[in-house]
This record gives sequence, C-alpha cells and structure tokens, in this order.
Amino acid sequence: MEQLTIDEIYRAQMVLRDAVRHPKIIGPTRLSDECQIYLKPENLQHTGAFKLRGAYYKISQLTDQEKSKGVIACSAGNHAQGVALSATHNGIKSLICLPAGAPISKIEATKRLGAEVCLVPGVYDDAYAKAIELKDKLGYTFVHPFNDPKVIAGQGTIGLEIIEEMPDAQAIVVPVGGGGLIAGIAFAVKTLRPDIKVYGVQAAGAPSMAESMKKHERVHLDSVSTIADGIAVKEPGDLTFALCEKYVDEIVTVNDDEIAAAILALIENQKLVAEGAGATAVAAAMFGKLPVKDEKVVCLVSGGNIDVNILSRVINRGLLKNGRLCQLELEVPDKPGTLSQVLKVVADHGGNVLSVNHERVSAASQINSCTLHLELETLDNDHVERLKSALVDAGFPVA
Repeated sequence: MEQLTIDEIYRAQMVLRDAVRHPKIIGPTRLSDECQIYLKPENLQHTGAFKLRGAYYKISQLTDQEKSKGVIACSAGNHAQGVALSATHNGIKSLICLPAGAPISKIEATKRLGAEVCLVPGVYDDAYAKAIELKDKLGYTFVHPFNDPKVIAGQGTIGLEIIEEMPDAQAIVVPVGGGGLIAGIAFAVKTLRPDIKVYGVQAAGAPSMAESMKKHERVHLDSVSTIADGIAVKEPGDLTFALCEKYVDEIVTVNDDEIAAAILALIENQKLVAEGAGATAVAAAMFGKLPVKDEKVVCLVSGGNIDVNILSRVINRGLLKNGRLCQLELEVPDKPGTLSQVLKVVADHGGNVLSVNHERVSAASQINSCTLHLELETLDNDHVERLKSALVDAGFPVA
C-alpha cells in the first residue's frame, strides 16, 4: 500500500476546496468545567458526516478506466452516503453494501443520493466481506471506508483546517471506528504541529483500536454492541493501526450512557444534533476521560445522522445519566394516605412527578406492603440523592 504523505493531504485539500463544506470551529462552549471544549462540527457537512471528504478525494483520483466500471463500498451508513454523492457527482455508478441493521435514515439517504444498496445481515465487517465478494465478481473499484491512503488523506484535511483556524489548540479529540479519521488527522497534525496532543475515543462496546493499541497488534473483536453504530468496527485496518501507533497519544472509551448524555448536551447547549459516533469525543471530554484539564480542546463532532426513531430513547438515557430524570422504586405500607405522604415529600424537595405506578400484587417483602414506582423530573444527580435521603428520613426506604 502506498505511503501517506503530507503533500497528499494538501492535494486533497485543494481537490475538496469547492466539493465539501468547511465548518468553522465553535467555542469555547460550556460543556465542561474542567477544560475549554471547542467543536469542529462535521455533522454539518454535506451528507451529515466527515466521510464525504475521504470518499470524494479517493473517487476523484481514479483512472478513467476505473471510473467506467463503477465503484463499490461497504459502510455502517455515513461512508455509504459519501461514496454515493461523490460517485453521482462524477457520473459514476455505485453499489453500497450496508449492514441490515443500519439506521433506516442512512439507508434511504444512500438510495436518494443515487447508489444501489445491498443490505447484508450482521455488522460492518459482514458488509465488508460481501463488498469484496461483489467487487471481484463485478469488477468494480472498491472504496474502502478507512484503510486506504487517499481516503485517509481526505479525512486528514480536517486536521489542516483545525490547526489553520485554531493554532493555539492544545488537544484534538477524535471518534474512532476503523481509524481512518484519526489516522489522517493525527498524521497531518503531528507532522506540522507535534506539540498538539491527538486523542481517540471509542465506544466501550466496540473498543477494537483501543485494545489493539494496548496489545501493540491488531485485535479482532468477536462482537460489538453500542448505540454508536458508525464506529462499531470489529477490527482496525493495518494502515490505520500503524498510523495510530505512531501518531496518536492515547485512545480511551466511553459507555453508551455517557454518549447519550453528550448527545443531549450538544442538543441543549449548542443546538447541534450528533449521532452516537459523532458525540463520543465530546463525551470523553465531558466525563474526564482525558488528561486535558484547563486546556483548549477541539472535539470533532464527526456526524449527525441519528435515526429519529431512537433519538427520544437516547435523550431519555442522557437525562437519566445527568440526573434530570429519576426512576425510584419504594416499598410502602398499603394503607390510606401513604401515597399522598410520599408525593408530599417529593413536592417539598422540588421533584416533579411524571408518572406513578402503584402495585398491590407485587414481590414486596411485607404482606401488607405494596410497591410504588415513581418517575420524576429532577435537577441533577445531587438533587436525586437529596430526594432519596428525604424519602428515607420520612420512613419510605428506596429500593
């Protein structure tokens, strides 16, 4: 595989000058009290994600013969849209293999952009195997979502933009799946500004690059499970792993609750919609996963293509994580007036009751007791703890 060079990334920047958006950095934000978080909002990119950069540059560099045969790609969704738009813009036919479980919004968007779609049972890696099979059968040119020097060069243009726009940045935080995005950004940044730290963030349910970095060899995960479907990759590429080993300072993980909280914070505080993968960098900075105290940190919001059907569930998870939503279970005496006493304690301490479920036939330990389920709107986790203490003090222990 050809060697990635800084000149290649600069060439990609020239090619992409009028083909993609170049979202300006937002900030400083109030997303953290520990560091100054700035945002590079690639969720505002054409197709809603950074993937357009690498796909467009790769396709622009194909020979006329390769273009005449068409291109094929595999994707969890965002790369699919990038390849579809790039191919259609250049008058090239495209076939995209997507995991059957990809969000419907991403599948339909890929079709609207002019690509033929092949749904494959399983996750990204299964779609990859199918794409390779069809590539050999049909003679299409394969556009890899991350393990390709030209794709990496296209993604690396984000690194150039960050250091050009914000030369005083002290750290850049990047979501990581297969590693193409962070490989390009880290290579560009460390080549030009080795003093800037580059950190990667993966979902705890899909930590393939994090595990690979720990063991200094590529790790293949048996399974992945996370709301961040865009970075649910079982194994990093050989090229991206090598670049990460050399140029990335550290890779950390965040869990789904932290990702959900970051999505909620971006919506509420910045009016930005991020998908699960797109919010991981912000989640890491918000929840203290990185050594960036008091530093100027640029978090890449890599995509915003979240399925609206799960958005409400993600928001509820974020509210629970932040203590803005509270679900309590209490065992209380089954006698008149008990419910009103419990609700008075809640009201006196500022809780807003959203729902009440009063079960007489339950697994309560006392035969003359019942189980009370409360869903409350609260201020934060400290408020939740104060409410629980008040209920206990009033003789209503919380399970």
